[in-house]
Amino acid sequence: MSRLIRSELRKYFSTRMWWGMALAMFLVGAAFAAFTGAFTIYGEIPVGDSMVKVGDAMPDLTMARMIYTAGIQFGYMLALVIGVLSMGQEFRHKTISNTFLAGPRRHQVIFAKVAALVVILLVNAVAHIAGGVVGGGILLGTAGHPLFPDPAALGETFALVVLILVVWGLIGLGLGVLIPNQVAALFLGIAVTLIVEPLVAFALTFFDGWDVVAQFFPSQAATATLSLFSGVDPALAEAMGAGGDQLPWWGGALTLLGYAAVMTLIGLVLTRRRDIA
Repeated sequence: MSRLIRSELRKYFSTRMWWGMALAMFLVGAAFAAFTGAFTIYGEIPVGDSMVKVGDAMPDLTMARMIYTAGIQFGYMLALVIGVLSMGQEFRHKTISNTFLAGPRRHQVIFAKVAALVVILLVNAVAHIAGGVVGGGILLGTAGHPLFPDPAALGETFALVVLILVVWGLIGLGLGVLIPNQVAALFLGIAVTLIVEPLVAFALTFFDGWDVVAQFFPSQAATATLSLFSGVDPALAEAMGAGGDQLPWWGGALTLLGYAAVMTLIGLVLTRRRDIA
């Protein structure tokens, strides 16, 4: 089993994709943190009949958490891509036959891919968080705000970011098994996450009681896991785009883990039964 895991890790880290994706993770985290930081620290938004400076109305911890995790949506999008490619490239380059010849017990191959993918996503999650801290920390520091107002609480937030990225990567792995064509899998995954899911969630708001279903969508669950607007005045949070009712952070985390478990199980079953040419 350990040989299979090392083999999967070598496949990834022997290509230029590993540092390319890590760099993309870092830049996405830094760019969104800088943009969100500038708006949060210096921006004003209408709340009721008056304009409110966001930085003055927000606790330091909430502001730091919101800035450092600003790129999470594109971060888990990249994690999804890594997950899809971890399986899709095997089919695209027709190396899946060699993989199963080296590891004839297919369930062990899938478990090895899952274990290796977790390690890979941990590396990328660290790069993403580092980008957020660098991009947002410069603005916070120059504006006189503390960089780490509550280290323990921020540590929990960063741990949840890691969890979200790992889970989205595993969802991508399952999607890559479900759809062997990696281009189609990437297109479907990104389209559903960026376009279809928000539209469906918006449409559900027109039906009484059905908006609750949207809370369990993957993107909504990811947002709920971070609880970005906790500690913010409800009127200000709504003005900043906070959604309606959300799951508690643990509910969001369990929902994401459920998606990852289902997609991994689907990948395991399909891989064991699929004919490989």
